[in-house]
Amino acid sequence: MADPVTPTPPAQKSTPPAQKSSVREPSVRDLIAAPHPDHAPLPGIPSSVRQLRGVPYAEVPGGRPLELDLWLPETPSPAPLVLFVHGGAWRRGRRDDMGFRTRGWSPGPFARIAAAGFAVACADYRLSGEATFPAPLDDLHAALRWLTLRGTELGVDPGRTVVWGESAGGHLASLLALTAPGLAGAVVWYGPSDLTSPRGPFTRENPATPEALLLGGAPTKLPGRAREASPLFLVHPAAPPFLLIHGEADTMVDCSHSTSLAAALRETSRSPVDLWTVPHADHGWHGVPDTTVEAVFDHSLAFAGNCLHSTNPEPPNQHP
Repeated sequence: MADPVTPTPPAQKSTPPAQKSSVREPSVRDLIAAPHPDHAPLPGIPSSVRQLRGVPYAEVPGGRPLELDLWLPETPSPAPLVLFVHGGAWRRGRRDDMGFRTRGWSPGPFARIAAAGFAVACADYRLSGEATFPAPLDDLHAALRWLTLRGTELGVDPGRTVVWGESAGGHLASLLALTAPGLAGAVVWYGPSDLTSPRGPFTRENPATPEALLLGGAPTKLPGRAREASPLFLVHPAAPPFLLIHGEADTMVDCSHSTSLAAALRETSRSPVDLWTVPHADHGWHGVPDTTVEAVFDHSLAFAGNCLHSTNPEPPNQHP
């Protein structure tokens, strides 16, 4: 009897080593840029919120008309107002963009604010390729003037206004809160406060930085204008309540901008100052989970509500 034949196993195909993908991971700068209009997500709008898009609020001689978008709640008017100021290094950006971590929200962030009973105005301002400082701040003052002029028609109470900005918009929101009398409060996300001193990646000598393009020259060449554009040096006793939130790992706007401004406000202002530094967060809340971004937004909205319902608001609970 022949011995049984053991079948020869088929030859194993060698697996080539995994090849590295040639696709470049997006940088923080890539992520924070506003999406192209061709593929930007459409906002989810609750039925309780009305929108007015592209409403002109100012004419600039020789320039484009300046416009704002409005989200209006279906609540008894006049409604308190949140004036939102977008980011983009003063060079780019879109008025209806609160940052890349909120772009996928449905309802979107402005619809959420309106659903809480606020009117929301998202205003254009001239970018640094169009005009240098103080043009963007002048534009925000013009937006406040127009909202006051047309407030009765809109059902908006500009006398109860909180300004809210992120990044470059946070810088402008701080300036507006410190130069426009009567604002109820300011919410500032990772905004520059000092254009005179080297902090993080910012240098004073380089004429090509976003800060220099805003000013019209390197801060070392324009020290007076750099100081005038720095909220840190405009703090005064009548400043409104401030909420400053900043990522501790911010690689674009150093966290010291917010800690320094908070210290100056606490020393000088009679109003409350709430500072929240977020561990592990890079610019635009890059690097932290969605729950943290939601907590930052909810805390900001609660702070705005406290500003409008109290003459001496306390920070809303403690930071999550």
